[in-house]
Amino acid sequence: MVGRGTERGGRAAKRATVARRPERTRRTRPTTAQARSESRPGQQKKSRKRGGVLGLATTRRAAVVATVVCALALSVAVPLRNYLSQRTDLEAMEHRQAELHKQVDDLTRRKEQLADPEQIRVQARERLRYVMPGETPYMVELPPTANQGAGDQATTQPIPQQAWYQSLWDSVTGERR
Repeated sequence: MVGRGTERGGRAAKRATVARRPERTRRTRPTTAQARSESRPGQQKKSRKRGGVLGLATTRRAAVVATVVCALALSVAVPLRNYLSQRTDLEAMEHRQAELHKQVDDLTRRKEQLADPEQIRVQARERLRYVMPGETPYMVELPPTANQGAGDQATTQPIPQQAWYQSLWDSVTGERR
């Protein structure tokens, strides 16, 4: 037991001597950052050059920012292009749908007109040149007026007097009638 007491007393004596030392001779423990910088003297210059956000140099920061901006631009570009192309396609389809609705309305109106038997007779007379039984059809050809000029006469071809198959046969055999 005596040994333990002297041990304790020895420690206490050491503490007392440390406390009695003058300020200039006292050793203080360096902080963690100071210990690192003192242990590696060349590292201190590098850490001064670094600085900035996340400890990166200005050039590296610019490269990281440029990479992030490019990644964002690429991730937004494809969906934006798809959105714009689909929007123009949608506008074209809406325009086409409006045209088709207009066409359906016109055809419905035309169907209602053709439901009338009198309208069918009028169309048969005008477009197909039909006549009712017992009527005599007349085709009147008017001479060209001064307004039409000679250009219209040159474009009209004379009506052949024979059937088309006879004129075809004549052109193959070389006969003239």
